[in-house]
Amino acid sequence: MRALPRRARVYVGIIVVSAVTIVLVGPYSGINLKTLVLVAVLFMVAESISTIVVSNGRMGMSPSSAVSLAAVVLVGPVGAAVVGFASCLTIRKQILVKRAFNGSQFALAAYAAGHVYLLCGGTVGEPVREDFPVVLLPYVAAVLTHTVVNSVLVAALMCTLGAVQTRRKRPIHWRPLAAVELSSIGYQMLGLAIAAVWGGVGVIAPLLVLLPLFIARWTFAQQADEARAHEATLATLCQAVETKDYYTRGHCMRVAEASAMIARELGMPAERVQKIRYAGMLHDIGKLGVPTKVLQKTGKLTDEEYAAIKLHPTRGYEIVREISFLDEALAGIRHHHERLDGRGYPMGLVGMEIPESARIITVATCSTA
Repeated sequence: MRALPRRARVYVGIIVVSAVTIVLVGPYSGINLKTLVLVAVLFMVAESISTIVVSNGRMGMSPSSAVSLAAVVLVGPVGAAVVGFASCLTIRKQILVKRAFNGSQFALAAYAAGHVYLLCGGTVGEPVREDFPVVLLPYVAAVLTHTVVNSVLVAALMCTLGAVQTRRKRPIHWRPLAAVELSSIGYQMLGLAIAAVWGGVGVIAPLLVLLPLFIARWTFAQQADEARAHEATLATLCQAVETKDYYTRGHCMRVAEASAMIARELGMPAERVQKIRYAGMLHDIGKLGVPTKVLQKTGKLTDEEYAAIKLHPTRGYEIVREISFLDEALAGIRHHHERLDGRGYPMGLVGMEIPESARIITVATCSTA
């Protein structure tokens, strides 16, 4: 707690006290304690397994949201709060303050969702065939409430930390938070399926419903690992270029980020933005084939030396053309020195003949020079 600013400590304290009060006061009358314990254990297991949904690897979601919403249906608002508070006991490595806040946050979100579920006409217990489709409306209301309360609690914490992060030049990024919450809605909707089959198979219900998601999670994790490996490989190539041409140290990454920013502003999909970012990272890779003495020459280049420099886009293309995941990035690497008036190189392309990725990199290069 000492590492947090005063207002953040006060906020976390209020959230924790509120959740603990709900858990201690109850009431627990009418709640099936066996079901409550089983759902709480399942929640802890699910919460211990997260799926990264943001490329920086620091934010993720877990199947626990589905179990939390199933608890709303099976054991009501107070029971759902207890299940959410069980997050404090997950097997992840977390500091005590984070455990307490996470557990309290989940408890309050589930408690609010449970009351909205009841207010909209939902009933506590294992749903039967006659409950459908009437139960869908209160359940969807509970899902939306859970998402909104969760988001508000986390956003408020981020605001209390905002001044400190600003002083440290670490701006708050709201898009990743929104991505996590929106993605978790898919998991939450499966909570009703868990509750519906609970009466027939009991504790196996989450396994039947969530097993396909765990398989998808494993596949997603493999793809994320592969993307990180690609990033590391390209970063190494960037360093190789900058080691040889030390006058442009940091230039490749600046162009990469500027290119990605331009692509996003143009409304390109995320996958294409990443390809163009790769092109920015590797646009000067062909300099590895240019003599070091030419790259580091401080005086005016001779015609022969300039001709050697002009070959670097083609050489760069030849170096990386067998890397299949680069795709559109290859055109950007090969043509980033073309000019709209046809006076560029290596092919003298004119206007719209120049690939869009190459045009973006050209603008990014000028803006970061």
